[in-house]
Amino acid sequence: MEFCPKCKSMMMPAKTVFKCRKCGFEKEIKGGFVSKTERKEREVSVLEGREMGMPTTRAKCEDCGNDIAYWWLRQLRSADESEVRFFRCTKCGKTWREYS
Repeated sequence: MEFCPKCKSMMMPAKTVFKCRKCGFEKEIKGGFVSKTERKEREVSVLEGREMGMPTTRAKCEDCGNDIAYWWLRQLRSADESEVRFFRCTKCGKTWREYS
């Protein structure tokens, strides 16, 4: 992002220069500018399985018998009621909830 040195407005790219829409000042684009057509696809890594990045606790899964589950809290009802704790089994992925 470039700003005009004269009027301090944001300058917009136009082919090989940045051009101020307010006063018309132009500045040559130097290296580092990448057009939309030149952008490369980025690799996105998704955490799967045991590495979901969520805290774990000891909770027994009724489906597979595993005793470790991910957990998180959500406020489902009005603010004066307690939060609901959700669990997801690290082995089979079953999700269940616990009311406090």
